[in-house]
Amino acid sequence: MSKLLKRYYPLFLLPTLIAFFIAFFIPLIMGIYLSFTEFTTVTDAEFIGFQNYILAFENQDFLNALWFTLRFTAVSVISVNLIAFFLALALTKKLPGTNIFRTIFFMPNLIGGIVLGYIGLLIINGILLRFGVTLTYSPAYGFWGLIFLMNWQMIGYMMVIYIAGIQNIPPELIEAAHIDGANNLRILRHITIPLVMPSVTICLFLTLTNSFKLFDQNLALTNGAPAKQTQMLALDIYNTFYGTIGAEGIGQAKAVIFAIILLIIGCVQLYFTRRKELD
Repeated sequence: MSKLLKRYYPLFLLPTLIAFFIAFFIPLIMGIYLSFTEFTTVTDAEFIGFQNYILAFENQDFLNALWFTLRFTAVSVISVNLIAFFLALALTKKLPGTNIFRTIFFMPNLIGGIVLGYIGLLIINGILLRFGVTLTYSPAYGFWGLIFLMNWQMIGYMMVIYIAGIQNIPPELIEAAHIDGANNLRILRHITIPLVMPSVTICLFLTLTNSFKLFDQNLALTNGAPAKQTQMLALDIYNTFYGTIGAEGIGQAKAVIFAIILLIIGCVQLYFTRRKELD
């Protein structure tokens, strides 16, 4: 059987490789090339070197979007993971109704980003209108509105991953710690968190990447208002590419910069959290 698998596995792997090259690798290489060109379509691209990258970094809207995205990502990663972790701790206790609460918290993750964004817009603006303001009244309202929406969507998903990690902790280890006189805080610090680090690695990576590349919710909730001050990187790239005539190359350069930053942040996070797993 193993000989047959070794003989025929390239044949089964071939459709996946073809799909990977057509849908990902070839567009990636073309996108990098087009970022060094001035173009309207891929057939009329004219090589201009690093000019698009220079113009991208000279664009104040892009720099504002980058700073806004970094702040949003930092706050959302911390808030989503802290709340999800402590919810997971609570819902792994033998209490009545925990399965119902797990379902309730997970449900927003099943709703598409653009739909959830418009639902969030109705809810948040409905509350803020009582005070005579809306989400687009100031950048602060838009920022915290996006934080609320990200938490609402992601907490349930991260909570399920943390629950799986907590439930894999051997019960006899907790019992032994109690017998030795360890209180709940010591057990949390020295047993639960170290043994749940694989789940922490996954959850941090998912929340970090999803926060950094947020688009649908940003478009639905604020669309960058007021005056593009709540515009995140993905929305800024979209508006540059499709909303500015002759700026397709600049939009493509911004997309490459965006991908490089996301790759660096993701790799750094995985490196440090996996070191904690080994420790």
